Amino acid sequence: MDIDEAIRVRREFLDECLDENGFIYEQNVLSNIMPYLLDAKLVDSEDFSDCFFSNSKDKYKLNGYSINESGERLQVFQVSEDKIKSRLSDDELYISNKSDYDGEFNKSIRLIKQCMKGAIIDDIQDSDPLATLSSFLGSSEGAHQIDVIEIFVISLTVSATRKTATLQPRQIHFENEYIDVMFSGPNGKEKKEVLLLRQVIDINFIFNILSSRGNRHPLLVNFKKTFGREISVIEAAYEKNFSSYLCVLDANIIADLYRQYSSRLLEKNVRSFLQFKGVNRGIRDTIRSEPEKFIAYNNGLTLTATAAKINVRKKIAYIESLQDLQIVNGGQTTASIYFSKKDGLDVSSVKVMAKINVVTSDDENELDNLISNISRYSNTQSKVSNVDLRSRNNQLVKLKQLSDSVVTPTGKKWFFERSKGEFNTKIRLAGSNSSRIKNEYPPARRFSKEQLAKYYCSWGDSPHLVKKGGEKIFRLFIEEISNEEAESLVSVDREFYESLIAKIIIFRGFEKIYGSRKGAIGQLRSAVIPYSMSLIYMQTIRLERGFNFFKVWRGEALSQEMEIFAKALMVLVNDLIKKYSLSDDFGEYSKKEELWNSIKSSKEIEAFFELKDAEKFFSSYLI
Repeated sequence: MDIDEAIRVRREFLDECLDENGFIYEQNVLSNIMPYLLDAKLVDSEDFSDCFFSNSKDKYKLNGYSINESGERLQVFQVSEDKIKSRLSDDELYISNKSDYDGEFNKSIRLIKQCMKGAIIDDIQDSDPLATLSSFLGSSEGAHQIDVIEIFVISLTVSATRKTATLQPRQIHFENEYIDVMFSGPNGKEKKEVLLLRQVIDINFIFNILSSRGNRHPLLVNFKKTFGREISVIEAAYEKNFSSYLCVLDANIIADLYRQYSSRLLEKNVRSFLQFKGVNRGIRDTIRSEPEKFIAYNNGLTLTATAAKINVRKKIAYIESLQDLQIVNGGQTTASIYFSKKDGLDVSSVKVMAKINVVTSDDENELDNLISNISRYSNTQSKVSNVDLRSRNNQLVKLKQLSDSVVTPTGKKWFFERSKGEFNTKIRLAGSNSSRIKNEYPPARRFSKEQLAKYYCSWGDSPHLVKKGGEKIFRLFIEEISNEEAESLVSVDREFYESLIAKIIIFRGFEKIYGSRKGAIGQLRSAVIPYSMSLIYMQTIRLERGFNFFKVWRGEALSQEMEIFAKALMVLVNDLIKKYSLSDDFGEYSKKEELWNSIKSSKEIEAFFELKDAEKFFSSYLI
């Protein structure tokens, strides 16, 4: 990336963040950056709890947060207000020193530490979403649950070095820190260290994601630097495209790996979409009663990497670092060791066999297929559907062809961005015609493959998974339309495409009705909309009728009748999420199937669908 490219990427990203009135708000920037974080596997989902808070007197700042699916990692997002302006001076735009970002990180760190101490934060109202997080972090439950706090500062700056005649982009890394936390445990007062991670999300990061176009964003693990020790290995095979090494890993190393990198370790694991939380009882019993026999009872781990730094001393090989490290088999073992240690079991005597396959190839497709096959053949204990989750999935290719060819009733088209950066590439290639293409495909008529999964699956019985977003909902979508072993493969044809666009129109129409910021129905939009759409879907099933998506496709917008009905339904759902939630963190609890089951079978929903306005709506839209 050169500096001119960085400026272009910044301009294009800011264009994506504009609202309908042409303004850029911090929360829009955060919403638009989340898919990039998901692409890099830094988060489990593009969803986050919106809790904007800023206190200039105490220098506190926070825009949102999320808790990862396995529950031990709090991820905090902060947008640098001064760095999202469309025009910045060179001194503001180009950041060369790590210390220049410290002030921004400290705003969130200071706030989080106060919350963990249980201190009262001025200006936080009881109804403020931050009050829920503050209460949780200050509780013994929160102190026990959270082992890692990861802070992302979104700064639309270019990290660059000035050591040469011209500015050159550079990466800025921050060392790990630890926060001491005291809390009440079963044995009285307990103390633990919470790992604090910091990462700048700058223009360099966005450029790298766009350059990868949905391909591998490798994870580099330096065992010597991060964990203070290398891994002793035996070379078992050395072939043209791969080398295999055998080793024995200490359980503490495995636990530390997961603590540091979380689910990023499982990107290539074909089973990683399965429940990766809690402890396998058999594994836990072995750790508790026969830890020295663990290595005999357990099948071990299979790992892959695309490069390795190996040092040889006294005829013994040691792995210092691995590029693009993935645990492709043994995710449940990893989870069980981590959570056993977290719950106080001694894992110091536990050893685990591991096979490390270092795969090399200049051909990206060949490399992908080889790693995928290692993953697939390593996971034979139970059936796992074999679907291609990449953008070149055949069904996604068909959808792309339809979006390129099908014209709406008013003569317009929708743009399906099958891989990230595809639209901006089209703009650049258009040259002088770029303005025409932007007008032809405004943001309201563009959608990515991740959004596609969310819109499609909202019309179904899994809105809690839609709320989770990320890999889970994308896999659910892909499996539904690509599973060749199902009774009938979904036919991705014009009818399918028209109904899909109708679902997008409904979803985005509901978003507009729900509103944002001060004019919104509430602060649960990302949960209320899929829940509401799923309730409409469930009612059509009860009535044994089909929904008239063609009516929405033909109108290319929601009718006034649907808008009135949708608002009434979403106001009710917003209230029901709060009523039936068993946690004060409504956004997080809405990811649980228990809440969805409570709401869809509630007397309030039953009564709502018996109202005359509801009957009128369904009589108009059901086939």
